[in-house]
Amino acid sequence: MYPKDLWRLTLFVLLALAVGALFGYAAEAVALTVLGYCVWLYRNLHGLLAWLRDSKHREPPEHPGVFEEIAVEIDYLRERHKKRKKKLANYLKQFQQATRALPDATVVLDEDGAVQWANQAAGKYLGIRWPEDVDQRITNLIRLPQVRDFVQEHDEAHTIEIPSPTNPQRFLSILLAPYGRDQWLFVARDITQLHRANQIRSDFVANVSHELRTPTTVFKGYLETLLDQQDQCPPSWRPALEQMSAHADRMQSLIEELLLLSRLEREDHVPDPQPVLVSEVLSEVLREARELSGPHDHIFSLEADPDLRVLGSRNEIYSAISNLVFNAVNYTPPRGIVQVRWFRDESGAHLEVQDNGIGIGEEHLERVTERFYRIDPSRSRDDGGTGLGLAIVKHVLMRHDATLDVRSRLGEGSTFRCDFPPERIVAEEVQPDARRQDGAA
Repeated sequence: MYPKDLWRLTLFVLLALAVGALFGYAAEAVALTVLGYCVWLYRNLHGLLAWLRDSKHREPPEHPGVFEEIAVEIDYLRERHKKRKKKLANYLKQFQQATRALPDATVVLDEDGAVQWANQAAGKYLGIRWPEDVDQRITNLIRLPQVRDFVQEHDEAHTIEIPSPTNPQRFLSILLAPYGRDQWLFVARDITQLHRANQIRSDFVANVSHELRTPTTVFKGYLETLLDQQDQCPPSWRPALEQMSAHADRMQSLIEELLLLSRLEREDHVPDPQPVLVSEVLSEVLREARELSGPHDHIFSLEADPDLRVLGSRNEIYSAISNLVFNAVNYTPPRGIVQVRWFRDESGAHLEVQDNGIGIGEEHLERVTERFYRIDPSRSRDDGGTGLGLAIVKHVLMRHDATLDVRSRLGEGSTFRCDFPPERIVAEEVQPDARRQDGAA
């Protein structure tokens, strides 16, 4: 109890005790005094409550003691709360003004994906208006499957590219980032110019590659003719002709892979997907890999589900698998092991190509799928590599809604894993036992 009120109560009780003792009613006098003090406390509490409920039209309690101190503290807290609220309102106003000025479309979503706020650019690029569309789910406002999946998964580590809902000729890069408590920032950036530049680059590479195909074929044909006519070709010319022929083969391979990559980049899906028996493709690739290994005597291991099929393009899947397996052969020392697995689980179908070769440094892992990126340029040229194999693999998997995961350590080998979603698996009865084929080249 507050000291002043305690002294006041003590004084009243002593006075009541003294007066009551004079008349022989000491206990009754003390009881009446305590009861009166309780009534006084209740009256002051009621006045304090009334002031809290309607501070604009009522005055705070003016009785000295604890009630006055409570009223002062509450009044102080109210003033501090008003200042804090005003400060936060100013911060919010400044944030909204800043985001309105941003060139990127910005939308604040709650944990269910409903629109809580949007800037002016969101109306221009996404067709989302604020406050008209407040509490509307963004998946109802932007009806694209990739946006629906992106928002539902809350994938903040990646971005997606979509055509603008308000202008199909405009392309947007979408980013989702956590914001505040159970809120998300949905940010769309205009990448139309970048998309056009990539399209121009792709068309240029395709056109140049197409134009180079014919002269390279003619050049290679004449070289083969000269090499075949040993009796008419001076012996001193033969090393130069063989070197020219090897470079012509490499140039032809580069042109074919550039044309394939350009074709894969034009569309993000397979136009007419068909069931592909991957185990059959793997057997074909392994036969070619054994021939490629030749005297290096690599050891090959194949573990494949014989009935597991996926929807897609057989030629593209063959291209992706052959690039992964042939890379494993080229970068694994003689008598090294190349293991291939094709299996399924609850998350989808998976292809693993594992070797115990030279491995890849951690600093290179994020860039190995870039076109023409070489970890060791001199070694890649000596092996006849073009630097496009993993770029082709990446685009093939993208067209099949699949992803590529690379794990590697220097000197310990690499594992390339292709993950196909369950939707790509053809619904057929799967045999309980996988077929395993082991052999040495």
